[in-house]
Amino acid sequence: MSKLRILYAATEINPFLQTTKVAEFLRMLPQGMQEMGMEIRIFVPRFGIINERKNRLHEVVRLSGINIAVGEEEKPLIIKVASIPNAKLQVYFIDNEDYFHRKSVLVDKNDKFHADNDERAIFFCKGVLETVKKLGWAPDIVHCNDWMTGLIPMYLKTTYKKDPIFKDAKSVFTVYNNEFSHKFEGDIIEKAKMLDIDDEMLAALKSADFGGFIKVGMEYADSVVKSDEDFSDNLNALFTEYSLKRQIGQVGTGENLLSSYYTLYNELAN
Repeated sequence: MSKLRILYAATEINPFLQTTKVAEFLRMLPQGMQEMGMEIRIFVPRFGIINERKNRLHEVVRLSGINIAVGEEEKPLIIKVASIPNAKLQVYFIDNEDYFHRKSVLVDKNDKFHADNDERAIFFCKGVLETVKKLGWAPDIVHCNDWMTGLIPMYLKTTYKKDPIFKDAKSVFTVYNNEFSHKFEGDIIEKAKMLDIDDEMLAALKSADFGGFIKVGMEYADSVVKSDEDFSDNLNALFTEYSLKRQIGQVGTGENLLSSYYTLYNELAN
């Protein structure tokens, strides 16, 4: 039995929220790894569409209260937690009144993309790492899922690489076919910066779009995995470009999925 510590960061998880395939994957994989002896922590954004009362979310006061910088602004971080029914898994929710209290995910009721979705992603990525530091829980593997987590592998290789909590952590980045055409506004590079990060490291973000976040995740992750979906031509082109530099991680599907990830995590950690 493997005793690895696995940190999952993702955009959503069943039963709290499902808009894409990510939610099903995050419901199944962490539980599977826990049943194989691994220690698990799960982090997702607390989108306002999640019903706190129904899902029994409550604030973890000892973890809340950190300020997270997004560009020149600092926003207070609130951490909430809830348990998955019928599973011995807790989910940590990254919350902030400005970013996550509207009753929608990425688009409003008129299907208009939220102008600050880039800031929400940056806040989420930084918030996850700062909260894990405060927990004092050192992960062996940080498994990032979907575009909104794309900056975490870079932060692990730069700002947090000497931190005792993260110094031995390896990252996995799974890409999903959740592409959008919206372009972000403002200086996204300035917003995303942290210690030990120069403009060149964030060059992929200059496109200010979905692909920018994906490219950064691919560039810095220790292993990149393509989800089991049909991908757009744009995303397939990104994978082709990336695979010329490094190998795309191969994991099985169906009944082989859990054992494939179990093997991948152990190979990365050793």
